[in-house]
Amino acid sequence: MMAAAPERSVTILMIEDDHGHARLIEKNIRRAGISNDIISFRTGRTALDWLLQGGLDKGTGLVMLDLNLPDMSGIDILARIKSDENLRRLPVVVLTTTDDQREIRRCYDLGCNIYVTKPVDYENFAATIRKLGLFLEVIELPPPGARNCHPT
Repeated sequence: MMAAAPERSVTILMIEDDHGHARLIEKNIRRAGISNDIISFRTGRTALDWLLQGGLDKGTGLVMLDLNLPDMSGIDILARIKSDENLRRLPVVVLTTTDDQREIRRCYDLGCNIYVTKPVDYENFAATIRKLGLFLEVIELPPPGARNCHPT
């Protein structure tokens, strides 16, 4: 289970339009020992609206974001999350088939925390997601509403 502030649950928000990929991601995250709640959205607009309306208000969270969505660009979602005062510290894992170096650089420039390219074949895809799950198990997340790490 991902570490967070004491007595706070960490919710994983998965924004993935491909139902098969979403199932594989969840299945292999679970195989890595992650038991956190996973909320899936198939469209970017629905996920972004949920986030902006305080969907993660009661706990901390982590976003797993596909860049190739039918209704809006994952890049636009990332930019919106990182420009919002209440969401900008929300960790974003870009999990996509796009391995273009310009897109990778752009995501990091916008503030993504991790960029993972989904392998095409099933075995490598499953192994990559399990490794991501192992990584998620040891990361520390900021407490909800954390605005400034420096005293004012």
